[in-house]
Amino acid sequence: MKNNQKFLMGILTVLLVILTACGNSSNESDNHSSNNSSNQNENGESSSKDGSNIDKNKTENSSEGSETDQINDRDESSNHTSTYSSEGESSSSSDNEVTEKEEYLQKLNEMEELDRNLEAETTILAMEEQEAERFKTWDEELNKIYGVLKEQLSTEQMANLREEQRNWIEHRDEAAKEASLKYKGGSTESLEYVATQATLTRERCYELVAKYMK
Repeated sequence: MKNNQKFLMGILTVLLVILTACGNSSNESDNHSSNNSSNQNENGESSSKDGSNIDKNKTENSSEGSETDQINDRDESSNHTSTYSSEGESSSSSDNEVTEKEEYLQKLNEMEELDRNLEAETTILAMEEQEAERFKTWDEELNKIYGVLKEQLSTEQMANLREEQRNWIEHRDEAAKEASLKYKGGSTESLEYVATQATLTRERCYELVAKYMK
C-alpha cells in the first residue's frame, strides 16, 4: 500500500514537472511571438513613415523643380519678349525717321501742287506778275537748299557745286532768253522769259535735293 502511494506521488510529481515545463514553453513562445509581432509592427510603421517621408520629399522636390522650371520658362519668355520688343521699337524708330532730303522733296511736291492749282489770270500783265511771283518763290527755295548743302557737303564738293551752280544760272537765263525770242516783239515775250525762269528754277530745286542732299 505504501509502495502504491509512493508510485502515485512519483507519477504526479512527474506530471507536474511536465505541465510546468509545457507552461513555461508556451509562455516563452507567446512572448517570442508577441515580441516578433511588436518588432514587425514597429518596423512596418517605421518603414511606412520612412516611405511617407521619402514620398513627401519626392513631392516637395518635384514641386520645387516644377516651380523652378516655370520660373526659368517665364524668364526666358520675358527675355525673348523684351528682345523682341526692343528690336521692334528699334526697327519702328528707324522706319519712322525722316531725312532732311525726304522732307525737302515733300515740300517741293507741295509747292508744285500749289503751282498747278493757281487760278489762271486773264490778262497778259496779270499772268506775267503771277509768273514773276512763282519764279521768286522757287528762287528763294533754291537758295535755302543751297544753304543746307553748304553744311552737308565737304569743302571740295561745295567748290564743285558752286562752279556748277554758276554755269546753271547762265544756262537758265540763256534758255529763258531763247524761249522768249519766239515771241519777240509780241506782248508775251517778257511773260515767256519769266515763266521759263520759274520752271527751270523749280526743276533745279528737285535736282539739287535728289543729287546732293542727305
